[in-house]
Amino acid sequence: MKRLSRYRRHRAAGPFLLVVALLAIGTTFNVASATVAQSPNSFARTSAIEEGRQIFLKGCSSCHGLNAEGGAIAPSLIGVGAASVDFQVGTGRMPMADMSTQAMRKAPVYNAEETAALAAYVASLAPGPAIPTDAVLNYERDGSTAEGGELFRNNCAMCHNFAGQGGALTQGKYAPTLMGVEPKYIYEALITGPQSMPVFSDKTITPAEKLSLIKWIKSAENEPNLGGATMGRIGPVTEGLLAWVLGIGLLIGIAVWLTTKAR
Repeated sequence: MKRLSRYRRHRAAGPFLLVVALLAIGTTFNVASATVAQSPNSFARTSAIEEGRQIFLKGCSSCHGLNAEGGAIAPSLIGVGAASVDFQVGTGRMPMADMSTQAMRKAPVYNAEETAALAAYVASLAPGPAIPTDAVLNYERDGSTAEGGELFRNNCAMCHNFAGQGGALTQGKYAPTLMGVEPKYIYEALITGPQSMPVFSDKTITPAEKLSLIKWIKSAENEPNLGGATMGRIGPVTEGLLAWVLGIGLLIGIAVWLTTKAR
């Protein structure tokens, strides 16, 4: 004990212990880094992020900025999450040539792998809503059609039409039809709020209620048209008015034609 005490008071004891501590920290860091680098999932994720970054620089940075910070014509993508990218790019709304108009659904420019890479890159910039998994989207098991119909009428019908057929909004904008939309994209739209749509957080509409909404939309999508042409399912009053206007107009046209022939 006396010998150790003598060494501890030595002038070189402090620097020696510092060197030993630094070596221990460096060794621990190298071992931990090697362990992470050897993880297949970590390597795959890093590779996807880098691939997404390259795609972003080539196809998106001219509007959204080199670091996704946004610009004069496009918003920042920092914090929007992977779900927003998957929705916008997966439905073909992005990229778009004219940012002054409403983005329309069209054939996607990037395939599924490229879209996933873009989403991974944007998600790496800051936390945001994640892409829902198949386990989350089990609306057939966890959803309720009756509850979904009530939620839709209270929160969605004023824009998307009471039957989900879409409708006009102000300033030349519109709410698109929900018929034929994949459940994943409906869920992503609810949690990200694209275009003029508000964000429905889990506190506003819970994940279980979102599944009920999807289940009702799919039920409405598969409902048969017993009356023939749907005309957007905008209701019997409007459909009846259209029939009367066309019918009476046709009768007036026939009457005028007969009068002309009689002369």
